[in-house]
Amino acid sequence: MQSKLEISVNQLTAQRTFAVGNDLVHIENFKLSLNDLFKNKVYTPAEITYCESFDDSIQRYASTWAAKEAVYKAVKQLDPSSLGWKKIEIIRAKKAGMPTVVLPEHLKNLEVSLTISHDAEYAWALALINT
Repeated sequence: MQSKLEISVNQLTAQRTFAVGNDLVHIENFKLSLNDLFKNKVYTPAEITYCESFDDSIQRYASTWAAKEAVYKAVKQLDPSSLGWKKIEIIRAKKAGMPTVVLPEHLKNLEVSLTISHDAEYAWALALINT
């Protein structure tokens, strides 16, 4: 016999009204792939400007990459359509401010909650999406 918790979890996942994605970036390894080609393929001009506004831009690039990955992983659970990296934009209203996610028009119905954390070694992000 299923417990009430198991039944509730099964009902929530059957309706598929939410998705969770996360990503962890080891900053020392990330430095090896961060070049101009990668930046221009992955980051929007606004994201590049934001990251470059910090003395330690590597940490900001890594945390923004982790955020994009986390959002991508969550979105793909709900919508299998193609989604390029520049179509996921992480913006902040102020320097070191709360991150906000901008998605393409066909995904505007998704409500994204995003949190980013970083230290000297790692950057981590978690995205929760509700439909």
